[in-house]
Amino acid sequence: MNLLYANDRQGEYPPSLYAQTKTPLDQFPRQKGESRCDVAVVGGGYAGLSAALHLARGGHDVTLLEAHRVGFGASGRNGGQVGSGQRQEVDWLEKHLGRETARRLWDLAEDAKALVRDLAHEAGVPIRDGIAHACRSESEVDHARRMADHLASRYGYDKVEFQDRDALAGLLGSDAYVGGDVDWGAAHLHPLNLALGIARLADAAGARIRENSHVHRITHARKPGEKTVVHCDTGRVICDQVILAGNGYLGDIAPKVAARVMPINNYIVATEPLGDRFAEILPRNTAVADTKFVVNYWRMDDDRRLIFGGGETVTYRFPQDIASVVQPHLLAVYPQLQGMRLTHAWGGTLAITMNRMPCFARPAPNCLSASGFSGHGVAMATLAGRLMADAVAGQAAGFDAMAAVPTRPFPGGRALRGPLLVAGMSWFALRDRLGF
Repeated sequence: MNLLYANDRQGEYPPSLYAQTKTPLDQFPRQKGESRCDVAVVGGGYAGLSAALHLARGGHDVTLLEAHRVGFGASGRNGGQVGSGQRQEVDWLEKHLGRETARRLWDLAEDAKALVRDLAHEAGVPIRDGIAHACRSESEVDHARRMADHLASRYGYDKVEFQDRDALAGLLGSDAYVGGDVDWGAAHLHPLNLALGIARLADAAGARIRENSHVHRITHARKPGEKTVVHCDTGRVICDQVILAGNGYLGDIAPKVAARVMPINNYIVATEPLGDRFAEILPRNTAVADTKFVVNYWRMDDDRRLIFGGGETVTYRFPQDIASVVQPHLLAVYPQLQGMRLTHAWGGTLAITMNRMPCFARPAPNCLSASGFSGHGVAMATLAGRLMADAVAGQAAGFDAMAAVPTRPFPGGRALRGPLLVAGMSWFALRDRLGF
């Protein structure tokens, strides 16, 4: 199954609230015939757009190829949360990779947040501070308290504020959780407008962006002096180097990456504007994510619509009634919204790895790839683009630090990812329902 076309029409954004409220951007042309450049970038989400922007600003001749529209995939459909750190917390990183590496990865993640803030400011995309983390058990609350102290004492990061049950309930407008924390150094924004804003900046810097240009095959250079050929449905691009930034949509063009990165679907709904009703919900305009394996995450937009993501399915096809998948999760947190009209419901495809750390790799000579951001991609995918651009320019320290984090292949590789998705999501969905 080609996930690029399994659930969406070519060249159309999904019927999301983000697509309805996006800042308009004229369509870029298709790739037609043969062209040449220094670097071809495959994928027009955060990673690809950031790579194209930084390459163009560095003086490289760059062409970006996107099968649909820029920001079409997970970059334009997600919860809009710009989280701190890596997908795995620093205690996990310290245990598995050592304190020095954990600190290096933390610093890179701080760079990622700063980069998103800088690009959002440059592109005129508003950004709001604060992400709360809602715990479901006392043991998770204890861990949150320890991590806040650990980050302050060992990492010099004092922006995480512990929340007991009552404090968190006041912050969320819900008593569904037993405590947690709020990270005032994290943030949230309109994710599609961030992608479109970076596209405008890349275009202005001289990057050639080609939409509706599906890359189906790459002929990699195998020896010095050879060129890489990127084959599209409507033409081809001959280049010195290629950057793969397709994440869950890469398909078969990078088998070694595909064995380590599994696409999954997630779903989001948006309510009608709440106005002055339910003033208790998110009174400080923070975003929220809870500790379920299949995470619930939510925030208010500037029109006081509640944007709520959650729920899972065990097939790659989106359900016909997405709202019915997400609504029970929303009402479990906010039962007072029973009967509230849901105006939008959409699905999206992201990608995970076995250990939930992103997969940075060199699939072939003169080829860089970053994918598998595991729900932490607003910041890390944007940074990944800059790190790949830096590596092309000969400054590969950041890319190599991320590539050194091991990401094992899924058992059975790409062939068994589908059955594993069914088994794994069913198991963890059961654990979530039982409260583990």
